[in-house]
Amino acid sequence: MNIETINNSIQPQKELLLQHSLYKKVKTIEDLQCFLENHVYAVWDFMSLLKALQSKLTCTTTPWFATENPETRYLINEIVLAEESDLTIDGRRQSHYEMYIEAMEACSANTAGIKQFLAEVDSLKNIFVAIKKSNLHPNIKAFLDFTFRVIDEGKSHEIAAAFTFGREDLIPGMFTAILKNFQENFPKTDLSKLIYYFERHIELDADDHGPMAMKMITELCGTDAQKWSDVEEISKLALEKRIGLWDAIEETLMMNVELA
Repeated sequence: MNIETINNSIQPQKELLLQHSLYKKVKTIEDLQCFLENHVYAVWDFMSLLKALQSKLTCTTTPWFATENPETRYLINEIVLAEESDLTIDGRRQSHYEMYIEAMEACSANTAGIKQFLAEVDSLKNIFVAIKKSNLHPNIKAFLDFTFRVIDEGKSHEIAAAFTFGREDLIPGMFTAILKNFQENFPKTDLSKLIYYFERHIELDADDHGPMAMKMITELCGTDAQKWSDVEEISKLALEKRIGLWDAIEETLMMNVELA
């Protein structure tokens, strides 16, 4: 098994995501705000997948020791550098999560929900309890729970699978579709920070991070058939959870339309 066979295996789930009806439902600024307010949880938990990989593949404690594979060490550190401290539209350094929060605020989306959730995570010191206690849509809870189960229980190649095939590899296609929709529907609204965020992701993931993440998977699995099988299983589950997230956002949008 290799990257090509994994991609072929998960193609049905990728197609469901790329052709999801959610994209066409974002028609008003209120719809956009709703999308952002729910999608932000995926932007946030992605950072935890990233840092879990860095923790597994590099030495983040003292005394320092060189980790086994310099190639995977380099690949994850390069990705972390951009994701955790990228250049903003006005030349500051921020993580992509912080950039997303600023983009939300710029178009009057409500950030209270995610900030309250993170305060609860910090207070409880247990992510699984925080997820369970939250008032989030069940699909968003399932999405977050899956991410942190993989982080908590998964081996390096399994975390890399959720990171690569459930996130990095998908982002250029998904965000291109969303970005086109935004530009068509909101030509008079200042979405400069949001569009910059999406375009930055498209640029980084298509040109750099996507290929790097694929190479990382290859390095971690090598010729181990069981590891490749694990990657396939986790990748499919990650995509199914992402489809569930998209379903949840679409359902919330439809409920808002009915209440309007």
